[in-house]
Amino acid sequence: MTNLRKELEKCKHPNSRKTKALSKKARRQNNKHKQRLGHAIKSNLMGEKLTWFLEHIEEGRKHPLTPVEFEELIELYLKRFDEELEQIALKQSISKNRANQHKARQDVIKITLEKEINEYKAGGMEMLNLCDPFKFKSLLDWDGSAINVQHLKLDLVSHNMLQRLKKEYENPKEANSEATTSASQQSEEVMETS
Repeated sequence: MTNLRKELEKCKHPNSRKTKALSKKARRQNNKHKQRLGHAIKSNLMGEKLTWFLEHIEEGRKHPLTPVEFEELIELYLKRFDEELEQIALKQSISKNRANQHKARQDVIKITLEKEINEYKAGGMEMLNLCDPFKFKSLLDWDGSAINVQHLKLDLVSHNMLQRLKKEYENPKEANSEATTSASQQSEEVMETS
């Protein structure tokens, strides 16, 4: 980047072809840097989320979570800021002069929680499916670095997905029979159309 600045300073005319080429090269390098920074921020946030879940799983556990346990853990995750919000509300209620104290932090927490709750209730939040034995083991084997988050296979975990997993977990025979029934119906439909 410093070499580009020096070369740009040497250019005599601001609209010359060389100046335009150098400025284009500088913009391209700047955009690559921004993109790398965005990936690093996303990896750090995902690393913090996975670390939280790893800390709240019982130590020594070798088998994956049941859908009920996983749902309870997610609910606990979504309530992780409750104590801090109570402290902020308490400080704001003490005095009229402190009504806006910590308002920025409170707004950031509320926006984050609102976003995460909407993701969980609708399409799903990006997370490891801790009901899957292979993904549970990969979380236990994870070294905790944000760089290695990219090697983990993340899923979209939603409320509806967990409800479906609960039904399968409670009634595995019914879930298998429903799957085979729907598969046989599809094969019959294909045979009828051909």
